[in-house]
Amino acid sequence: MNNIKEENLKRISEYIYEIPVDKNYGMKVKGLIYASDKIIKNVIDDGSLTQIKNAACLPGIVKASIAMPDIHFGYGLPIGGIVATDIENGGVITPGGVGFDINCGVRLIVFDILQKDLKENTELLAKSLFTEIPSGIGEGGNISLDNKELKRVLTNGAHWAIEKGYGFPNNLEKIESNGVLANANPDIVSFRALERGSNQVGTLGSGNHFLELGYIETIFNTDIAEKWQLKKDNVTLLIHSGSRGLGHQICTDFLRIFEQTIKKYNITVPDRQLACSPYNSKESQEYLAALAGAANYAWANREVLGYLAINVILNVLNISSDYARPRLIYDLAHNIVKIEEFFINKNIKKLAVHRKGATRALPANHKDLPQIYKETGQPVIIPGDMGRYSFLLVGSNSATELSFNSACHGAGRVKSRHRAIIDAQNRNIANELKSKGIIAIGRGKKTLREEMPDAYKDVDEVVEVVDSLNIAKKVAKIRPMAVIKG
Repeated sequence: MNNIKEENLKRISEYIYEIPVDKNYGMKVKGLIYASDKIIKNVIDDGSLTQIKNAACLPGIVKASIAMPDIHFGYGLPIGGIVATDIENGGVITPGGVGFDINCGVRLIVFDILQKDLKENTELLAKSLFTEIPSGIGEGGNISLDNKELKRVLTNGAHWAIEKGYGFPNNLEKIESNGVLANANPDIVSFRALERGSNQVGTLGSGNHFLELGYIETIFNTDIAEKWQLKKDNVTLLIHSGSRGLGHQICTDFLRIFEQTIKKYNITVPDRQLACSPYNSKESQEYLAALAGAANYAWANREVLGYLAINVILNVLNISSDYARPRLIYDLAHNIVKIEEFFINKNIKKLAVHRKGATRALPANHKDLPQIYKETGQPVIIPGDMGRYSFLLVGSNSATELSFNSACHGAGRVKSRHRAIIDAQNRNIANELKSKGIIAIGRGKKTLREEMPDAYKDVDEVVEVVDSLNIAKKVAKIRPMAVIKG
């Protein structure tokens, strides 16, 4: 299948590109890509635009097949892809629209301590976090669970972590969905998935997952910053992890099932990686129940990771929690499907919103916001690469109309991991970062090469798109000081 070229795109405005409906191809809606000219040129040959076109053929899809500016090639739906299907009018569920790392997500913790308080201890903190926080492919942690207890994690999510003393009760209102999806059914999760998840609660994982100590370098919105208790030079902690081997196995299990159901339901898709089933089918309902369990596992995992990391920081600096005042700003999901209501053709419709490498960006007064963020809108966390910066934004008014209340989830790759390793083979990435005042430690020999800053788009350019489109507005820029990679 030929990749979409620039001449096949229609430029709607400075930051909006359209793939017109091609009924001969099977498209039911247009494709929309929110990107700058530079970003479009970066992705024009990677196949991700064709994946947006493919997703526009899904049964029951509404409005458009959408891509955020961090778009790059993925499994089925590209990273940065958003698809919504009308579940009461033929809409389908597709695991390829969520991906393997179910509820891969990020949380942001802010401290009252300042950048200058960390400077002399940055390297020690990095080494201590690397030692105390398990990371790497397949790496297990110190929390080992039998099947009965593991199923409680899958049912109760972040609540489980807090009940077990690995978290903080006041965090729950600052976690998407209060840290738990109610429709989880751990009894349909395979033995292999449970086996893989038995010792990975409180572990970071590998690849682009990370712990990052930084500080607030710039504040763009002083009013929101004051309401969220953010000040310039406040120390920050970003944690990016997901459902680990358990979520990956659940996706793998259901992809096999869904690939067999296309004929059963007489569904045609251009790419088998978008294999799907009707929302009300047994296959979709079981997948959603298993997905909820994986999502809950991920929220528990990040709650434990936050608890462990905070304790390491307090111990190394020999300060009290009352003095440092660590507080969660928000924890959100990147890879998930949720049933949400939107106006479609002047009618309220229940949609299955698939976000893959995309995050919710709820505007102020949205019904799904906790009371603490009703007035401001939802915090939107967009990490960059480990050598430049990350951003904190707030969901804004155009998100509902443009993107089903969604924003990008990060910078997005411009080089595959394989390409990055080749390009970095004669470089010492750790030393390059150290010369910029950033301590970086990776578990595997290739990790820092795979994740080197120039393997990613400049997140400043990516954020400029969602900010200019009023999808999410900039609140603060965060500069890294120390990064732990699996």
